[in-house]
Amino acid sequence: MDKNDFCPTPPMGWNSYDYYDTTVTEEDVKRNADYLAENLLSYGWEYVVVDIQWYAHGAGSKREQYQYIPFSKMEMDEYSRFLPDPERFPSSADGSGFTKLAEYVHAKGLKFGIHIMRGIPRLAAHLHGAVLGTDVTADEIADPSSISKWNPDMYGVRNTEAGQKYYDSLLQLYASWGVDFIKCDDICNTNAYPHDPYSARHEVEMLARAIEKTGRKIVLSLSPGPALIEEVEHYRKYANMWRITDDFWDNWSSLKDMFERCRIWQDQVSAGCYPDCDMLPVGMLGKGFGNIRPTGFTFDEQRTMLTLWCLFGSPLMIGSELPAMNEETVSLLTNREILAMCAPKNKPHMIRLNEDESVWEACSSEDGVRYIALFNLSETPRKIGFDIGNGVQGQFTELWTGRQYSSGEEIADTIIPPHGCLVFR
Repeated sequence: MDKNDFCPTPPMGWNSYDYYDTTVTEEDVKRNADYLAENLLSYGWEYVVVDIQWYAHGAGSKREQYQYIPFSKMEMDEYSRFLPDPERFPSSADGSGFTKLAEYVHAKGLKFGIHIMRGIPRLAAHLHGAVLGTDVTADEIADPSSISKWNPDMYGVRNTEAGQKYYDSLLQLYASWGVDFIKCDDICNTNAYPHDPYSARHEVEMLARAIEKTGRKIVLSLSPGPALIEEVEHYRKYANMWRITDDFWDNWSSLKDMFERCRIWQDQVSAGCYPDCDMLPVGMLGKGFGNIRPTGFTFDEQRTMLTLWCLFGSPLMIGSELPAMNEETVSLLTNREILAMCAPKNKPHMIRLNEDESVWEACSSEDGVRYIALFNLSETPRKIGFDIGNGVQGQFTELWTGRQYSSGEEIADTIIPPHGCLVFR
């Protein structure tokens, strides 16, 4: 099974984290899936991803003290595998896991995904839980020296035959639920170990092998970043997506920093293999964090973000509460001309980057279509000189506004607002 066959373009969809943090419920997922199917599916947005701690009872109930409550009650089966919390996901109460929720999502023409932490539950190791298909117990395959520095739920899995059997059983379970996408955390950069930041590389391989054995087309996304450029061939061989940043949020300094990150990774985008700029914090955010608020990005900054993500070829995951989006936000996410840049045939290339501006282009390897984007990274309006037509006169259409330009010189004379951009096909 070739991963490029089922992930030929960067995955696009919705993820629950930016709005719900650890608190998302079954009804929340259904409501956002309904909106996605009715309003965004026709534009390519198709994945519905339930993010972190769907197995934890009382998740979010002590948010003023903990994001992830230590030693909290976890829902788990007899083979040391987490199950959905039936209080938040009532359709799982019969032991069927996410099967019914996945069926609901699939019935709308969408795909279903979940977040997992790498490893095996610490609870399973402490209880000497069974591992399906083996005569060993969870404590024998758990590596207590391999942990996340920010989440208390898991131990790493040892690189043994029994460890592989555990991952095989995990993916067999997820495949039986109908999972199409797995976001695995604490694995792309195991940042608790700065001397060995890719210490879980064997678990990436175990996951990939386990997915292969299911025969199901399951996208594998690795988090968090920053991914390690020196490990790019390993990421490309075993995963579909890998995060090039830590959690990305709605502030200008983080967005400006992404230009350099994209420069580093610009040559690594291809069908089935996508450096990941992280989610799109647009619309309403923060309910699970105790602070519902609109995105901190201006409209110009949101255009800049979408332009860079698409021109670069990053996966696109919306982080907001979809039904709460206003028309302005929807217009950003339904611009077909901008979204079309995301195809991996459009090879990205940064021409210029300094403190005040950046210029990017992408050229299709199939039909020669060329895109040019001019970004104003400064705090004041400015013109950005660039001969977009290489001396050729003609009509140029700016993809956000639809405005027609008659020459490259006219474009170069246009004032771009602070943190804004112009992009042309």
